[in-house]
Amino acid sequence: MTESVDTPVLEDLLCFDLYAASRQVTAAYRPILGELGLTYPQYLVLVVLGAREEMLIKDVGRELRLDHATLSPLLRRLERDGLLTRRRSTDDERAVVVALTEQGRAVHARFGDVHCRIADALGISLEQADQLRALLRTLTASLS
Repeated sequence: MTESVDTPVLEDLLCFDLYAASRQVTAAYRPILGELGLTYPQYLVLVVLGAREEMLIKDVGRELRLDHATLSPLLRRLERDGLLTRRRSTDDERAVVVALTEQGRAVHARFGDVHCRIADALGISLEQADQLRALLRTLTASLS
């Protein structure tokens, strides 16, 4: 016979705390990114591309943990808005390469301000943020 386990209440669920925190953090970004005309997922794409000259779409998807069906419309909108370009790879025409435009780089240059404003909104110390990031990365890695 197995031991009876109490039915969990909401306060006992780590998954709920992660969900609630994620929603609140994303909500904190909304007005700040709105000033730049970006959604949170678009912001993440520009963050990834800002560190490189160009990238294959599949590598952007892998880094952001997004599938092709989710990523393609994001990239299409960013291209429509003049923030990035898409082109076929010269090495493999099945692959598509994306890169920031000058306008995209100009928007990316404003992300330092976004980061500072979000850091203020989080209400935790730099040390706590580092600890939280490390714990979340450990959790993500263990679930992958």
